[in-house]
Amino acid sequence: MKEIALYIHIPFCQSKCYYCDFSSYADKEYLVDKYIKYLKKELDMYIEKLNDYSIKTIFIGGGTPSIINPEYIKDVLDYINNKFNTNFLSEITIEANPKTITEDKLKVYRAIGINRISLGLQSMDNKLLKKIGRIHTKEDFIKTYSLIRKYGYNNINVDIMFNLPDQTIDDVLKTLEEVVELGVEHISFYSMKLEENTPFYHQYEKGKLNLPNEEDERDMYHKAIDFLEKNGYKHYEISNFSKEDYQCTHNLFYWQLKPYVGVGLSAHSNIFDKRYGNHIDFEKYFNSIDNNQFPICEQEYISTDVKRSEYMILGLRLINGVNKEEFKKIFNKDLEEIWSKEIEKLENQKLIKVNNKNIKLTRKGLDLSNRVFVEFM
Repeated sequence: MKEIALYIHIPFCQSKCYYCDFSSYADKEYLVDKYIKYLKKELDMYIEKLNDYSIKTIFIGGGTPSIINPEYIKDVLDYINNKFNTNFLSEITIEANPKTITEDKLKVYRAIGINRISLGLQSMDNKLLKKIGRIHTKEDFIKTYSLIRKYGYNNINVDIMFNLPDQTIDDVLKTLEEVVELGVEHISFYSMKLEENTPFYHQYEKGKLNLPNEEDERDMYHKAIDFLEKNGYKHYEISNFSKEDYQCTHNLFYWQLKPYVGVGLSAHSNIFDKRYGNHIDFEKYFNSIDNNQFPICEQEYISTDVKRSEYMILGLRLINGVNKEEFKKIFNKDLEEIWSKEIEKLENQKLIKVNNKNIKLTRKGLDLSNRVFVEFM
């Protein structure tokens, strides 16, 4: 039986962070009950289509899934267990804001099989947290982290951001030191990107946002890599680090171009040689399902050439890179036969390393990954 990853989008949050352009809403909680009912209706549409698949991982993201009543999360997971093959389900992750976790929620999460919690921290500096619009403090995070451990969780991810306004390299390293000292199993370490239609973007346009320069941003990244590796974390993907055997199985489905389905507002899927995304608007989402139609607003069929390119681009995000034998097994062709000139060029520029087994990014290639990826498009 084929394996699949399932993503569930919960688009509700208490307030939007100033950098956030995700599909999330701080003023729509009155829609939660209706939304959960429609999530289940959308899942119904997949029952026959996924007959030959077993769900390997579930990721509940947002928004802030931990903001809603945990009984809604239970309702959805119970529904999935009743309708789909979950015999080999090994990882269920829920994203959470430290300010929104309670003992009652953790009791429900444990009872329904959620075994991985992803905490959005971003920084251990309270001034920075306030500056970027987070609703929690460092103290909230530490208290919540202890509570999660109390309920037996041994697989916790912590999201940390760098390249924040007025942030220094010392700020970043201090946050990492404090998080590592807690013993978390997984760290996602992202550079903040300016996205259009966010408060930070508008501030930047007006010259009111003091961001680190490019050299400092790169220094933050590489010093973080060195620090985390020194402390026993494997750098396994451009922005992700884990202790041994704690890589995120769900995200590996994306990076290894394995099939996944997303349900809910703005969720994306990649399956049946097709990539598609759902409506970002509640009414369009609800209306499509009312008309017995998938709530899809965009889709494209993926040719073999496109699939090969995406396999390379996503695979190169992984620190071990792309395995040549695996590529040939999937596509019945040597990758160096397809991109011989591009590979030679990138190797000469010291952006990739090539050996008998793999092609992977160099340290320099990590900084200039987009320049590498474009060669395989």
